[in-house]
Parts: sequence; structure tokens; C-alpha cells
Amino acid sequence: MGAPPSRRRPAAGNIERLISLTLRTGVLLSVAVMFAGIAVTFAHHPDYFHSRPALGELTQSREIFANTTGAVARGVREMRGQSIAMLGILLLIATPVVRVAISVVLFAVQRDRRYVLITAVVLALLLTSLMSGLGE
Repeated sequence: MGAPPSRRRPAAGNIERLISLTLRTGVLLSVAVMFAGIAVTFAHHPDYFHSRPALGELTQSREIFANTTGAVARGVREMRGQSIAMLGILLLIATPVVRVAISVVLFAVQRDRRYVLITAVVLALLLTSLMSGLGE
């Protein structure tokens, strides 16, 4: 027979806490990176505080924003605030994907093949949809 319910619950509680910690950490990290990017942008361009046309140029220009992962990486290396903020957005998008990946590992540790298969399929679908959208 299986382990008594009292022995299963602490493990389930630990898993829930780990997943919760992962989600909270991902969100807080992404928000911190976004704010850092905004701060760098305004530090490099103080005229955005005082000039409405300059701020409009920031928010309406397609050339300023990095729109591929390679452009984001280059922009972060160059300390471009917009790219740093975009990295924060990418971290926010990646957070639930990491959560699903952790779930696959945790279900594998518990030897729950059914849920390993289900979460692995979900993870594959998430990664496929992300990769197909990154090239555009």
C-alpha cells in the first residue's frame, strides 16, 4: 500500500511552497529589472522628464526598442535602458515556463509518471510557442 496521507502532505506542501517561491521570485526579479531599465533610460536621457516631444519619441519609435532576443542581449551589454526593461519583460514571460519545468522535475522525483508526461507535454508546447514567436 501507499504511504499514509500524513506522510504525503508535507511533500506536497513543500512542492507548493517551492512553486510559490519560484513564481514570486520570478515576478519580483522581473519587476526589479524593469525598474532598473526605466531608471537607466531616464538617467541617459534626462530630457524625457521635461520635454514632451522627447518622451513621445521614446514611446513611439520602433528603432529604439529591441524586438528580438539578440537585440535585447546587445542592448543590455550596451546598458540601454529600453533593452534592460525588455529583459525584465522576458523574465516575466519566462517565469511560468520555469514553474512548469520545476513541476516536471518534482513529479519525476515523486515517480508520478502520468503527471511527468502531462507537464512535459505542456512544457514542450510552451517552449515551442515561445521559440516560434522569437523569430518574428
